[in-house]
Amino acid sequence: MSAIIKDAKRITTHTIQEMKQAGVPISMLTSYDYSMARILDAAGIDVILVGDSASNVMAGHETTLPITLDQMIYHASSVVRAAKRCLVVVDMPFGSYQGNSSEALRSAIRIMKESGAHAVKLEGGAEIRESITRILSAGVPVMGHLGLTPQSIYKFGTYTVRAKEEAEAAQLLSDAKLLEQLGCFALVLEKIPSKLAQQVAKEISIPVIGIGAGPHVDGQVLVMHDMLGITNEFKPRFLRKYADLYTVISEAATQYISDVKTKEFPSEKEAY
Repeated sequence: MSAIIKDAKRITTHTIQEMKQAGVPISMLTSYDYSMARILDAAGIDVILVGDSASNVMAGHETTLPITLDQMIYHASSVVRAAKRCLVVVDMPFGSYQGNSSEALRSAIRIMKESGAHAVKLEGGAEIRESITRILSAGVPVMGHLGLTPQSIYKFGTYTVRAKEEAEAAQLLSDAKLLEQLGCFALVLEKIPSKLAQQVAKEISIPVIGIGAGPHVDGQVLVMHDMLGITNEFKPRFLRKYADLYTVISEAATQYISDVKTKEFPSEKEAY
């Protein structure tokens, strides 16, 4: 463990930037509730993202679009109560910042005041510069997000790799530099070619955290439910499953049902 992390009582946006400068990889996972966030924080995760992926893995929606600002604040509040050391970043949900910088500022302030989170994350580049500027002007740290931006899925029409063509790649690099200039403290790149992600990480000074963006960036993020094998039907190339909790939980539930039906549970030792 690096001295930067070892000496940090609380991981901050400044810590994350120091990690890039020192070449220390940044670890980030999503979380949406107190119990799981407590485990991740104790394990030593650097950043917890309260992702709008809660719309998928917690609520069962097909996309991230339906989740509301109130719901994101609820999830974020639960995570913040568990996080004693890591940085907590909250996704601003669809409709809370696009096209109206005043609404963006109100949404970001609500997230920060009501959840106690440390930063917010927004999807997009030049098209949301006014919202980013307005939020930053209030002292709220902003993490950017480029490449595959799930809130724009109906615009893309597919979850395929983004920025494979020269024009889109050039726009992404331009947007990354713009986000740095505006004052974002970090940037997520999702599902883009590894070489492009490497170029972005080299050409901007803020940390670049990848998901499906290859190994040549400053850190990695995965959705916790995917990494733990809870969403067992989701199998993109970039996902490494570190557990098979779908099977573990299913087998435990099956055994419990059997024990109840056969009156093996509870035993005399488990009774008062």
